[in-house]
Amino acid sequence: MKSFTLVTDSACDLPIELLRELDIPLLPLEFFFGEKQYFDTKDEKNSMSYTDFYNRMRAGETPTTCAVPIGRIEEFLENQAAADKDVLYIAFSSGLSTTCNSGMIAAANVRQKYPDRKIFVVDSLCASLGQGLLVYLCAQKANEGASIEEVHDYAEGIKLNICHFFTVDDLKYLKRGGRVSATTALVGGILNIKPLLHVDNEGHLIKLDKAKGRKSSISSIAAYFKGNDLPESRKVAFICHGDCMEDATMLSNILKNDYGFEKVIIGYAGPVIGAHAGPGVLAAFFVGGKR
Repeated sequence: MKSFTLVTDSACDLPIELLRELDIPLLPLEFFFGEKQYFDTKDEKNSMSYTDFYNRMRAGETPTTCAVPIGRIEEFLENQAAADKDVLYIAFSSGLSTTCNSGMIAAANVRQKYPDRKIFVVDSLCASLGQGLLVYLCAQKANEGASIEEVHDYAEGIKLNICHFFTVDDLKYLKRGGRVSATTALVGGILNIKPLLHVDNEGHLIKLDKAKGRKSSISSIAAYFKGNDLPESRKVAFICHGDCMEDATMLSNILKNDYGFEKVIIGYAGPVIGAHAGPGVLAAFFVGGKR
């Protein structure tokens, strides 16, 4: 049973059922189609369904995204502090969003009003279910009775061991975000080249390699797991996908059958991540010796 509030934001891409099971509140980032605003709540009853989101992208619509505003984070933290609750916020990588910086400003403001409350913000340096995996591991520690200081230190100590490996199906979305050049996107599309990427120690998106064809890129993701071991490595892996469940299942089977993972949790890449990676994004996350 947690003795404090562990909170994260919707860039974590944890499925709503798991968030509820772990009793983790969510600060939603925003996304837009045109002028229409949506909140990435992970609850499809209160937001756009993932299938609809990716179908609109396939049809040519271009979503945009927005970080969690300082005021919304501050309101949440102040409500917790007023209820005599300490808070640990595990935030979306500062290398990819201003959300973490907003969280730190909000936390500083609330600490001034409630100096007796403990309010910590961890820059996860993670994205999507990499951030989700860090939150998941921290929730387990908290539920085992660890204090807020112990969980905070654990998060800071292990976050750079959260490995992110992923590929995309269409380079045009990375081109739009400036991650690859127009020439690379054009040639890659013609030759069916799929990039392999990861998130580095500064929380930035970095190109690692490339593969020829989708199946090869899926196998290449799994290959990065080999030999990159910590004791936690084979206990659980997370996979996220951009509306390509068949590919996610294929990768899950490889991780279980060929690499001995005890548990693989599959979830969608939510709108905030999907807007920049596109339909067909596929990623795997685990605890490794290094990123």
